[in-house]
Amino acid sequence: MAPPGNRRPGYSRRAQYGTFFGYVVAVIGAGLGVLLLVVSTGNASAFAGLRATADDAVAPVGRASAATRSTTRSTFEVIAGYFTFGARTARLEKEVAEARVRLAEAQALRDENARLKALLGIMESEPRPVAVARLISSTSTSTRRYATLGAGANQGVAVGMPLRSQLGLVGRVLEVGSGTARVLLITDSESVVPVRRASDGVPAFATGNADGSLQIKLINLGLNPLKIGDALVTSGAGGLYRPNVAVAVVSRLTRDGAIARPLSDPGSTDFVAVDPLWDQAPAPDTAPPAPPR
Repeated sequence: MAPPGNRRPGYSRRAQYGTFFGYVVAVIGAGLGVLLLVVSTGNASAFAGLRATADDAVAPVGRASAATRSTTRSTFEVIAGYFTFGARTARLEKEVAEARVRLAEAQALRDENARLKALLGIMESEPRPVAVARLISSTSTSTRRYATLGAGANQGVAVGMPLRSQLGLVGRVLEVGSGTARVLLITDSESVVPVRRASDGVPAFATGNADGSLQIKLINLGLNPLKIGDALVTSGAGGLYRPNVAVAVVSRLTRDGAIARPLSDPGSTDFVAVDPLWDQAPAPDTAPPAPPR
């Protein structure tokens, strides 16, 4: 007798049962995931313990991976250092020799200055600032470079007084009000500051370029002695700025001087000190000793 046409083999029935149970497991898993999502949304710290356990479980793998990266990097650094050891050693020895020479020269200059000061009875005295105030605003992006000082005539500020920050010279007072003052920054095109090279006193003038830099023009034309990295300080000429106030560092050379970068950026300067005019600064309290008879 032939079997009925709608009868299905056993393996097909097992396949149907497997598919059915697969769907059931998927629905249960999705429902469990939604439930966990709802619980974690309502209470963020509900699964903190599980997350901590998972982190602890994978921590050894992370430490091993970090150790492998560190070992590999150290290996490459050792290999690179082996090939560059000689050049670096020679460069360091040269720098140490130059540093020893400069240290000896500085010591000699310091001893000579001490003898001269003792001979002449000169006592160093830095004038006290007239006021210490905040730069309220500055036109650091304009073609003209001005700033507003939060102190004026009521605090003793007068026209022409120089301003300096902890890094160096900022500018000078141009106009004075009762509680504020207008400052001409050293980067303005109308600003001219007598400067000199700190190492040997080569005289020059620093003029603002209105772009945040300074144009250094040498007084004695000829062979340009300036070098990139030279530090420039005020010379004290003209009686406006007291000498030896840091101004700028040479960044690029020109035919008759250099382009320098100001050490004190008004855009990042908060408080400044207002100094008296150098030719009107009060004399030191201690007078030089009388010469022996």
